[in-house]
Amino acid sequence: MPVLVVGAGSVGSALATLLAGRGETVTLVSRSGRGPSAPGVRCVPADAADADALAVHARGAAAVVNCVNPGPYQQWEERWPPVAASLLAVAERSGAVLVTLSNLYGYGPVDGPLHRDLPLAATGHKGRLRARLWQEALAAHEAGRVRVTEVRASDFIGPTVPRAGGLLRRYADAALRGRTVWSFGDPDAPHAFSYVPDVARTLAVVAGDARAWGRAWHVPGPPERSVRQTLTDLVAAAQPAPGTASSPRPAPRVRRVPRPLLTAGGAVVPVLRELGEVLWQTERPFLLDATATTATFGLRPTAWEEVVAATARGWAGAATAPGGQGGSTGEADDPRLP
Repeated sequence: MPVLVVGAGSVGSALATLLAGRGETVTLVSRSGRGPSAPGVRCVPADAADADALAVHARGAAAVVNCVNPGPYQQWEERWPPVAASLLAVAERSGAVLVTLSNLYGYGPVDGPLHRDLPLAATGHKGRLRARLWQEALAAHEAGRVRVTEVRASDFIGPTVPRAGGLLRRYADAALRGRTVWSFGDPDAPHAFSYVPDVARTLAVVAGDARAWGRAWHVPGPPERSVRQTLTDLVAAAQPAPGTASSPRPAPRVRRVPRPLLTAGGAVVPVLRELGEVLWQTERPFLLDATATTATFGLRPTAWEEVVAATARGWAGAATAPGGQGGSTGEADDPRLP
């Protein structure tokens, strides 16, 4: 099955590598043309908002997978609509299924687990934007112009998530270096995380299964953990082996940023203002129900112990390297809260 993957962040790269490993023909598009040097993955440069440029690479593709992040929060309103319109047009022209990687912002604040049948009732502009883009794609699907599906993930965790890929990675960098972690929201509230390989597996499955089309699907994840619990697990997994010269890592020290301080900072720092709009995700239990995905496709999450071990291996060295952060191949994924 030839597949066009657009966006070479951690999820796009993981998906391209996964598909190529299964013998699929994969073209991975990013602004830079960089990506994983995996056999079977052809990396090419193109602008995701340029439908004509993308259409060249979509010829013969069975699926077009949107793993794009067009910019920081404050640029979403300007950059997301042309990218979404471009990818929808490319899928329609080529006859490929359009699979979009999205997040959970569109539901807005809810009490209880987030399941896919909840109304898209976002109160902030970022959530309303993501909901509108899905509804536009769904309308095209229902009109018979194109086949679409959407995969909604929570905040990313995994060894390849770059420091720009979310607050959890930033918190972990501080914790792994023995520094105090300043958490936005309640660090003890249970929170859903999505393991990057699980996200990639879900995208791969829905791209090739007609039962997925015309619906949204949640990525199955491990039982919810709080930020404090997650950081404690990561630090424990990153402890040096007994008998080595390395000093043990101290247990994480996690403090909560006072909401008034964040509000005041948002008055002068645009990204903090944008962050304030979605802080409801961190100030109450943020629970994800993916039972429909598991029941339909048999997909189950990777065990938490495996998630933690792999993530700790990937993040621990980068956290203590000069500069305190790891690199990334290509564009970043959709930034997500911890």
